[in-house]
Amino acid sequence: MKVLIVDDSKIVCKGLKQMLNNIAGVEIVGPAHNAEDAITSILESTPDVVILDIRLPGRSGIDVLKDIRKKKLSSWVIMLTNYPYPQYRKKCEELGADYFLDKVAEIEKIPKLIEELAKNMPENVKKAMKASPKDKEIGNDQEKDHDTILGIRREHHQHLT
Repeated sequence: MKVLIVDDSKIVCKGLKQMLNNIAGVEIVGPAHNAEDAITSILESTPDVVILDIRLPGRSGIDVLKDIRKKKLSSWVIMLTNYPYPQYRKKCEELGADYFLDKVAEIEKIPKLIEELAKNMPENVKKAMKASPKDKEIGNDQEKDHDTILGIRREHHQHLT
């Protein structure tokens, strides 16, 4: 499972990388420290999971989330923020974030969440998530895969929260 960490704090990126390095099957595909680098990294590395801060230099993490969903990319998105306000949570959920966690109070949940996502991801979903960005242009089969992924996300979210 490929994981991209997007945060303007190099300390947070380093800490998350250390937390996730010991999880079998997890590959950190690199940190991104701003929105533009995040979009480039997402398109190039097609991560299965994006851990995304809201506040980034330039455009926001919310803008990155919009881009991910607009392009119909299958990455799971975990918003991790120092701004856990209800209006941000609601906006992120409306835009398709899979999880919304408070950096201070909930960062320790990240390894368990990543383990659960990796362990419970069915093979057909793993295959769909590995498709290249060109393959993810929605056609009939990809649309079915996308719908399957969304259904599994809802199920996992209810199970893990």
